[in-house]
Amino acid sequence: MAKATSQSTTESFKKIIAEIKEGRFRMFYILSGEEPYYADIITKEIMERAITPEERGFNQLLLYGNDTDSRQVAEAARRFPMMSARQLVVVREAQLLKNLDPLEMYIQNPQPTTILIISFTGKQLDKRTRFYKAASGSKSGYFLESAQMKDYEIAGWIFQYIKERGLTIDDRAASMLAEFSGTELRKLVVQTDKILLNIEKESTKITAEDVERNIGISREYNVFELANALSFKNKEKAFKIVKHFALNEKQYPFVMILAGLFSHFSRLLKYHSLAISSNGRVSDSAAMSIGIFRFNQKEFEVASGNYPLKRCMSVIAIIRKYDQMGKSNERGEASDGELLQEMVARIIS
Repeated sequence: MAKATSQSTTESFKKIIAEIKEGRFRMFYILSGEEPYYADIITKEIMERAITPEERGFNQLLLYGNDTDSRQVAEAARRFPMMSARQLVVVREAQLLKNLDPLEMYIQNPQPTTILIISFTGKQLDKRTRFYKAASGSKSGYFLESAQMKDYEIAGWIFQYIKERGLTIDDRAASMLAEFSGTELRKLVVQTDKILLNIEKESTKITAEDVERNIGISREYNVFELANALSFKNKEKAFKIVKHFALNEKQYPFVMILAGLFSHFSRLLKYHSLAISSNGRVSDSAAMSIGIFRFNQKEFEVASGNYPLKRCMSVIAIIRKYDQMGKSNERGEASDGELLQEMVARIIS
């Protein structure tokens, strides 16, 4: 089985959800991988649709990997439902199960009146195991291995998520949300849903103002704006933002700022690669493929001049160095704010 990608994960997820909403259920669902969001939604949909609320008392069993074992799960799955067409057995945190042999034997010959969901939170299964081979090769159930989104894919995912809910979002707002949430879809969905819940009913488009008002992200003081100031080598703006960060260290964690700047300059490095391969001209579609929107493509054009390829690589090395310093005794008595100011001075000089 090919390695899962974010695109293949999304396609498989949509196929599974479509079947569930049509009332078609498989005998088992093995949900694994780095991104737990998809497993959460699949489990939620099945639990809501597979059996009626009246049947759940006798025919729905929720287990956790830290207080059960594979043999008990298999035995529960082999039982017959009580006064119902089917039963549902859900195992969460299945990565804590020690021995999967009984489950491997079960999915080779599953009980037709049972829907078994086994969710390995944040874990990829060892492809050499018999359990993996049985799960991924069976036609009686679904095996989903979810890949974590790349940072440059998050904004596009936000656009699609908002579109499916009948709205649009502007580029800047999507970038702010992506920067704030990172690649963790659970967190991203919580924050996005908060905005959807609180925007005015007649609104059809989410703006940067909506993000600022509902999420608490300042449009003036955030990593997105710091990266912009560094791109244009705007020292006054950069140090104004850094000073604000230094005075509010709890609100702006050093490690999160470093992650944002590392992502920005890594994207600039990819932009250099695109420019080299296309004789200096980077198309909108090529820029989008690495997470650069039209509204900030000019920024990357300027940044590529301010930070040529070797200098860009040097900046990434500086960020890595300060990340190491922030996590070790190498920092001495310097505060996070002082480290940040020193690092930005070295980057922008």
